[in-house]
Amino acid sequence: MSTQKASRPSGAKDDPSAAGSGRRPTLMDVARRAGVSRATASLVIRDAAGPSAESRERVRQAAADLGYRPDLAAQLLRRRNSRLIGVMFSAQEPFHADLIESVYAATEEVGYDVVLSAVVPSRGERRAVEALITSRCEAIVLIGAREACTTDFGVQVPVVEIGRPPNETVFDAVHTADDEGARLAVDHLVSLGHHDIVHVDGGERPGAAERRAGYLDAMRRHGLGGRARVVPGDYTELSGFEAARTLLSAGPLPTAVVAGNDQCAIGLLIELRHAGVDVPGRVSIVGYDDIRSARLAHIDLTTVRQDAEQMARLAVQAAVERLDNGLDGETREFSLAPQLVVRGSTGPTR
Repeated sequence: MSTQKASRPSGAKDDPSAAGSGRRPTLMDVARRAGVSRATASLVIRDAAGPSAESRERVRQAAADLGYRPDLAAQLLRRRNSRLIGVMFSAQEPFHADLIESVYAATEEVGYDVVLSAVVPSRGERRAVEALITSRCEAIVLIGAREACTTDFGVQVPVVEIGRPPNETVFDAVHTADDEGARLAVDHLVSLGHHDIVHVDGGERPGAAERRAGYLDAMRRHGLGGRARVVPGDYTELSGFEAARTLLSAGPLPTAVVAGNDQCAIGLLIELRHAGVDVPGRVSIVGYDDIRSARLAHIDLTTVRQDAEQMARLAVQAAVERLDNGLDGETREFSLAPQLVVRGSTGPTR
C-alpha cells in the first residue's frame, strides 16, 4: 500500500521541539515551521504591514497547526499603555454582574479591555484594588465600594465610583438618585391605598442612606410621617429573611414594604410566603435595582430600576476622559433618574 507524504512550504524546517513535546509553542516555533524569520512571524501575528500574502498564509497555518496563542501578558509588558480598565466589584451582588456586563460593552467601544477583581469575605477592597494596580490597569472603576474610597490609590490612576453619591467619595461619582427612587416606591404604594408602609434599609451600604431618606420624606409628604417605620437590614437575602421574621413576630403586619434592594426584597418575599402570607394580597413588596432574578415569573418583583448600561457607560467615559486630560480637576457627579417597574408583587390594599 502506498503512502503520500504531506507537502511542506519551501524553506520550512522541521522543529522537533515544537510539536509533541508538551510545552507551549512559541513564536520562534511558528517562524521555523513557516520557514520565515521571527520578525516576519511577529508582523503577521500582530497583523502589521510588511509580509507578503504568501508569508501571511504560511505563518497563520503554522500557528494553527501548532496551536500557538500570543502571550497577552508579555504583550502588555512591552506596551507603554496597557489599555486596561480595572473593575472592583462584590461577588455577592447580582446587580454588580449587570454592571460588569455593560462595562465590557462600554470599554470595547473605546478600545480598552477589562480586568476584574472581586471582593469576597476573605478578600477585602484594598487587596482587590491593589491587584488591579499590579495588573497595570490605567484606570479603576469601583462598584459599590465601602472602604476603598478612603485609600490613597487615586493619586496613581484615575478612579470612578459607581453607586456612591458624590458627598461620600473623593472621586468622580456615577449614581442613581436613590432618594427619588425610594419616593417613587412609596408614591406607588400610596396610590394603591397603602398607608402602613415599612422600609427595610440597607444599613451602611452605598445608597442606603439616600433610599432611607427618600422613604421618610415621601411618608411625610403623604401625611404618614407618624406611621413611618425603618427595620434594620442590608443588601442580602438573609436580611430579608430576618426582616420578615421581625415583622411576623411584631404584631399586625404592615400592608406594604419598601426593601433596600431586590435581594433583600426577594428574601422577604420568600419568607413571608413560607409563613403563609399572601404577596401581594396581604403584603405588597417593592425592591430596588431590577436585577435579573426580580423578573422571574415566580418572583415577579415590583422594583425601582437603575440603568446599569448607562451607569457603566458614564463610568468608562469619565475614566477615559481622566486618562486623556490628566488627574487634575474637580470631581464630577453623574446622577441618573430611577424608574419604577411595576410587576406582580404589589397590589391594592385590602
